[in-house]
Amino acid sequence: MHWLADLLAAIGVVLNGIPQGIMAMSLGFAIFPTMFSFLFASGVNGVFGAVAPLSFQAESLALTGKLGRNLRERTSIILGGSMIMLLIGVTGTLTKIVAILGDQIMAGMMAGVGVMLVRIALGMAKNERLTGWVSVALAALTYLVTKDLVWTIGVSVVGASLAAVGLQHYRAELPAHVTARRFVFTKPTVNPRVIRGALSLACLNIGANISYGLITGEMTGIKPNPVNLNLLTITQSLADMGTSLLGGAPVETIISATASAPEPVVAGIMMMLIMAAILAVGWLPKLGKYVPSASIAGFLFILGAVVIFPADATTALHGADATIAALTLVVTATVDPFAGLLTGGVLKFVLPLFGLGV
Repeated sequence: MHWLADLLAAIGVVLNGIPQGIMAMSLGFAIFPTMFSFLFASGVNGVFGAVAPLSFQAESLALTGKLGRNLRERTSIILGGSMIMLLIGVTGTLTKIVAILGDQIMAGMMAGVGVMLVRIALGMAKNERLTGWVSVALAALTYLVTKDLVWTIGVSVVGASLAAVGLQHYRAELPAHVTARRFVFTKPTVNPRVIRGALSLACLNIGANISYGLITGEMTGIKPNPVNLNLLTITQSLADMGTSLLGGAPVETIISATASAPEPVVAGIMMMLIMAAILAVGWLPKLGKYVPSASIAGFLFILGAVVIFPADATTALHGADATIAALTLVVTATVDPFAGLLTGGVLKFVLPLFGLGV
């Protein structure tokens, strides 16, 4: 009955990804071409026996939505970020970057991303008060009771959506390009905002690929950790590169419960194929008409404030580079991940050349 346990784990991760797919639609990303990212990643994982799947990731969506003013800028940010990550993956420099900067600075950047997610969640609640605050309240209550992110995202998104539909008669009309089951080439653009966004997304993915990827690998119980970070980075970058040119949403590394299934590779592939099927038949846009974007505010709040920030801030603030990591955290939270890592790198390596230090 291993296949049933694998399937249940896959469905659980799909349920976790659906609200973030709805978030992608709210940012204007086309859903139909995104299915090819899932198909591509499932094929790579099948060929190489990789246990770490890809899916919609709230952190990358939130960052892209914050830094890009429109769909063209957002897809250009994803394209640029994926090109940077492809270079990093092919050359095998992912772990070298972390080794150079150190775990504390990388953790400071990720903790700053946690704060950034909290700010975005509170901004959603401020703009859509009923939906947003109901989502935050339900997420906090559910997580306190269950300590489970799948239940947290399910209860908060469903509860907030029912409140919006029942009390405000909410029904969204999604843009045609979001719901269309066709391919439309989205011409990339280059400007300072896009360059900054691509660098920031790459910095976020460096941290996420290492932390989320290795956590997923640890969940398998296999020693040594079975996740090949370079393969994961190449897969993620190629998946994003293709769909970004068609207006599709990014799919990134996640902490996936499929890794704890009896057959983690099979469970991960099942999850991505199920998600691809949901996008192919158009179920997600139909569901998205009744799910406000602010319904995910609670999940973003818990993800940032409870899941990401405490663990990474603890790592960042304990050690020789605590002051530098703290400044990295603050700059990331107030500006973006690229500015945060750049600050950390300058403080650690450049200032000592001039006889200065922190």
